[in-house]
Amino acid sequence: MELTRRDAVLALAGGGLVASAAAVEGTTGNDATVSDDDLGTLVALAEVLYPSSVTVTDEFVETYVLGRQTVDDGYLTAIGEALDVVRGTSRRETGRAYAALDRGLRDEVLRATGADRAYPDPEGTAAQRVRFYVVDELLYAFYATPKGAGLAGNENPPGYPGGTEVYQQRPGQGGER
Repeated sequence: MELTRRDAVLALAGGGLVASAAAVEGTTGNDATVSDDDLGTLVALAEVLYPSSVTVTDEFVETYVLGRQTVDDGYLTAIGEALDVVRGTSRRETGRAYAALDRGLRDEVLRATGADRAYPDPEGTAAQRVRFYVVDELLYAFYATPKGAGLAGNENPPGYPGGTEVYQQRPGQGGER
């Protein structure tokens, strides 16, 4: 299953960030950008956090991040700082860039940041910020899409307009998107 730009817009809209979804969809008046380094690191992290059956695209991650930026001016800076922690840990632990590592080693590096044990806090320790801005945001972006929610058994996540036909069906009887 491939995650697309449209999936990111659905995740933003499903999370109540309708204005963000509209701004990203129209791409007018939004001059914020995600650096290539940040985007590559985020995609590499998503590949670790998401099920192996999922193909993560740059467009999915970039669209979601830019959508979040529209409601939080400091979001790109904060996520960049959290990604610096991941990249620094990767260099220290392996001597290589995070995105250049294989999936197993990426998982080890992410765990070495302490984010797997940290309580998410945008103002907290480095591990807490990685958990808040990277791990939790990427997981939310995935499971807020109908595709991601469908893997968890919820083909109609909150905020997604599936209509009466979806909730009236038994699980596994269609409704998947």
